[in-house]
Amino acid sequence: MRGALAVVGLVLSLFTPVTDSQTSSPPPGKITLDIKTINGSGCPAGTADASADVSSDNTSFTVHYNNFAAKAGNGASAVDGRKNCQINVLVHVPAGFTFAIAEADYSGFAHVAAGASALEQANYYFTGQAATARVPHPLTGPFDGQWTAKDVADVLVYAPCGLDRNLNINAEVRANAGTSDSGATSFIEMDSSHASVDTVYQFNWKQC
Repeated sequence: MRGALAVVGLVLSLFTPVTDSQTSSPPPGKITLDIKTINGSGCPAGTADASADVSSDNTSFTVHYNNFAAKAGNGASAVDGRKNCQINVLVHVPAGFTFAIAEADYSGFAHVAAGASALEQANYYFTGQAATARVPHPLTGPFDGQWTAKDVADVLVYAPCGLDRNLNINAEVRANAGTSDSGATSFIEMDSSHASVDTVYQFNWKQC
């Protein structure tokens, strides 16, 4: 199977939903954010951007990954088969507003041999709160091309009004050789060196 694969899943919230679900237009002015920490086997020091891009209309931000890939088969180790990257982001929110992450769109490239498999999954949480459930987005070989995946929040969980709470994003990619030929290599990657690969997180804004 060649070409792109689109998979859609729900981010299952572990939080109690806020009672006021009224949403508003994005706040005026330029929203900025800082990536405070980057940790994980898929993003060792120097392999992920130290900042992220906020869209001009304040509706989303983009995180860039470099060399974030898992591989299996042809001598790859078990460690090679699972890579994760946790990013801690502080969004500077104007007074009178708060935000939730409503949607996350992932994309990348993969080569999955016949008999092998791969997946991408992620979860999200504000510091001091429980994480959302992971929803796996699988690929089954044979596959060779660009993949896309979408997480959609079934319940919007907003940052507390008037408090700075960092947003944690923990993304993971896995590759499994399965029953593929011993000489075959399979991989799945999110790598911003490809112009068509972006990881985009959509804001949902609310007035406090």
